[in-house]
Amino acid sequence: MSVSPEVLLTAARRLLLPEPGTVHALAPGVRARAAAVLLRMALDLALDAYWLRVTPSMTRVGKHRMLCLEWYAGRDTARRCRTTWTSLSAACHYGSYELPPAPAEMHARLLEVSGLLVALAPKTPEAAPAQAK
Repeated sequence: MSVSPEVLLTAARRLLLPEPGTVHALAPGVRARAAAVLLRMALDLALDAYWLRVTPSMTRVGKHRMLCLEWYAGRDTARRCRTTWTSLSAACHYGSYELPPAPAEMHARLLEVSGLLVALAPKTPEAAPAQAK
């Protein structure tokens, strides 16, 4: 079963911003860490889909796809991907001596991943203007 990055993004949003009146079975830090895992998975899937469209051999090694992204998707998008992926990766790792990620920090990462999904999505061709007869 494959899941789209958008579904993972929605699941992370529900963890970070539950609907009013929802009973919280998990502590905010646990929900934030779970959201970080979902967001990193969404970003990974979006990168895989991007590289499958651009050059399929680039999906084999994760390090290469981040290094080469600047030449294909632009400097700003590559920088945002690296920064976001690194911070999400750090938030995913559990250390008994560390505090869990802050929900506000993960909410900022949610917005960043949402923007990156748009930046990495296939560009649709502009609709051709209707020709007058």
